[in-house]
Amino acid sequence: MFKVGIIGSGFMGATHATAWAQTLAQVAGICSLDRASADALAAQTGGRVYDNIDALLAAVDVVDICSPTHLHHEMALRAAAAGKHIICEKPLARTYAQAREMVEACASAGVKLLVAHVVRFFPEYAQAKAIVERGEIGRVAVVRLTRCAYQPRLSANNWFLDPAKSGGLILDLMIHDFDYARWVAGDVVSVYARSVRGRQPDAPEDYSLAILRHADGALSNIEGAWAYPPPMFRTALEIAGDAGLIEHPADSSVPLGIYLKASEAGGTPDVGLPMSPMLEDPYVAEIKHFYAVLTDEAVTPRVTAEDGAAALRIALAASESARTGRHVMIEEVLA
Repeated sequence: MFKVGIIGSGFMGATHATAWAQTLAQVAGICSLDRASADALAAQTGGRVYDNIDALLAAVDVVDICSPTHLHHEMALRAAAAGKHIICEKPLARTYAQAREMVEACASAGVKLLVAHVVRFFPEYAQAKAIVERGEIGRVAVVRLTRCAYQPRLSANNWFLDPAKSGGLILDLMIHDFDYARWVAGDVVSVYARSVRGRQPDAPEDYSLAILRHADGALSNIEGAWAYPPPMFRTALEIAGDAGLIEHPADSSVPLGIYLKASEAGGTPDVGLPMSPMLEDPYVAEIKHFYAVLTDEAVTPRVTAEDGAAALRIALAASESARTGRHVMIEEVLA
């Protein structure tokens, strides 16, 4: 049994703690600026509250970073220097230069860096990816993804609304779909984006559209919003290939709708569908997978540190495009 230390005791820290309880790992420590929520989480997990990160690092084998985005870089470097494996919430870092430094520091220290891009673990998204990999819809041409929710609300110190800390809607929320689009359609070479706050930084809410051009010519259209009334949260998925279409419409109770063109022989291939889109909580599935990666060298990570850095680079390019109104090449994003 290895010991896990969680940094951050907010919603995501609590979510990860609950998921770790489904593995053989022990949540041995919590470190957070919010002592009240840290105490509550420690009582739930049986772990101990630590007043500083260095004390936590000395007591655990794995660090699970669930702190605000702008703190990921420093915390990960300290964990790597201490020889601890790291799980880090998305976005991997606030800047691409920070992400590269994190990836390289972990590689040099010989520790794993696993990035929590949980959408890869949602069953409908994972099933769609598997269908694409099997070639059932042919060559991917267009991906359309929607992720629209209400604006994050914290009773105090709402760091989500500070772009310097969170990167705003594009980095914090839309990055889920940037990562997924790249997973399904391959590397992204350029981005063109528009957003409400890109033109009106003080707007009360935000909405954004981004078009990704992939290396093989496929296009992804990504829609994101912090504009809906609570507790509304809508997602949608569509992947069009030259032999068929996969879709998961917003508010659909069916995991996936798949419409395939007839083969040359006139038949329609059978497609297996999950019995339910929520057989297991995706956050639990994600943590179980990370546990397997950390305990079995034969298990390949579904999300790598390089994947996390690549998704961040796409998001930063989208932010720059929304700010300037110009088409941004991914290779331009260096910092």
